[in-house]
Order: sequence, then C-alpha cells, then structure tokens
Amino acid sequence: MCRNITTLRGLEPAATSDEITAAALQFVRKVTGVTKVSDATRDPVEQATQEIADIVTRLLDDLPERRQPPKTVPPLRRAEVQARIAQRIKEREEHERMHELGIAHSH
Repeated sequence: MCRNITTLRGLEPAATSDEITAAALQFVRKVTGVTKVSDATRDPVEQATQEIADIVTRLLDDLPERRQPPKTVPPLRRAEVQARIAQRIKEREEHERMHELGIAHSH
C-alpha cells in the first residue's frame, strides 16, 4: 500500500470529502505511476479518483465504528502540510497575477 495513504476510518471528527479524495488520488497515482497529472492523463485520473472516493465514502459509512482511533494523522490535518498547501496556493496566485499584469517571470 502507498505509504502516503493513512487510515480514515475512526477519525474524530470523521474523514472529510477532501481527505477521502486526497487518499483516492494517492491510490490512483500509485497504481498508475502518474506522478504529475498532464493534459493527457487529467480526465482518466480525475474520473478514477472520483469513483474511488465515492466507493471509499460508501465503505466508511457502511463499516462499524472502530474500537480505537487510527495511530496516524491524515496529511490534511497536519500543520506542516497545511502550511505547504497555503504556500503553493500563494505562489500560484502570485504567478497568475504576474500573467494578468504581463510581468515577465520564469516558469
């Protein structure tokens, strides 16, 4: 199993749709070997991710409660991961702003 996929069953509060989708995407990336989504892989990867997320959501709903919570914290609940995500969003917004203003920059 992909080491980046954490146990979502038994979390308090329950796993969010973003956490389930992130785990589904990690699974799809692992089994396909697609490390970066391109125009050629975007549609099939997104479709597979959504289908797997839907299945996992139903599965988590159908399983009985866990006796103990999972030992690991999902990535989207870790402060360092949230900081990296925020930094990427900030950089992407700045990059898009440069394009809008016609400012020369590197890619």
